[in-house]
Amino acid sequence: MKHELVRLAGKVDWDWIDSEIAPLYSENGRPGIATRFVIGLLLKHIYGLSDEGVCERWVHDPYFQYFTGEEFFQHAFPHERSDLSHWRKRLGDKLELLLAESLRVAHEAGALRSQDLKRVTVDTTVQPKAITFPTDAKLLHAAIKGLNRLARKHGVKLRQSYLRIAKTAAMMAGRYVHAKQFKRHQRPLRILRSRLGRIIRDIRRKIEGRAVLENAFALPLGRASQIRSQ
Repeated sequence: MKHELVRLAGKVDWDWIDSEIAPLYSENGRPGIATRFVIGLLLKHIYGLSDEGVCERWVHDPYFQYFTGEEFFQHAFPHERSDLSHWRKRLGDKLELLLAESLRVAHEAGALRSQDLKRVTVDTTVQPKAITFPTDAKLLHAAIKGLNRLARKHGVKLRQSYLRIAKTAAMMAGRYVHAKQFKRHQRPLRILRSRLGRIIRDIRRKIEGRAVLENAFALPLGRASQIRSQ
């Protein structure tokens, strides 16, 4: 009973975790897997095991079985391996609960001090990010939208916005690249460059001699010119 998993099982507040996760389940249909059982299998990260590996380890490790709530030794894994994947999808953002409980147990056991929490390093290698490759078409389209937005903000009325043309051209440029039709890809790029050039010249004519507007547009116009000429 002095094994690390047995002692850890007694410190985790299983009832609290179960009450937080319960709303994710329906009251109808087949009963779900016990929360403690599935959470206990997440110990696979400590030992560097895959889903298949942790299921095999569970069958041969009585301490693992005790941590997941078993009272008697089991000779076969009672669920399907795919249940782990389904449970992780169901849990979603609730995985933060496990992090909070882990920190609480570590702090209570003296393994974590308050001063250790002043700085936290987070690895987001596999975190989805809304970052796309900065292709010429995307940069030109962004420059056109940005100058239009800035012109509206400062009350500079443009002769034409070209927003609809730019959107269509940027979309077609992406499609041609995806289809590896690079000669056709040049035409929407020329359209974007020419429209961006018209907007730059139009803005410069409208703000000429107006010091406040010239200062406000200096940096955006410089970047737009650089994007157009690169």
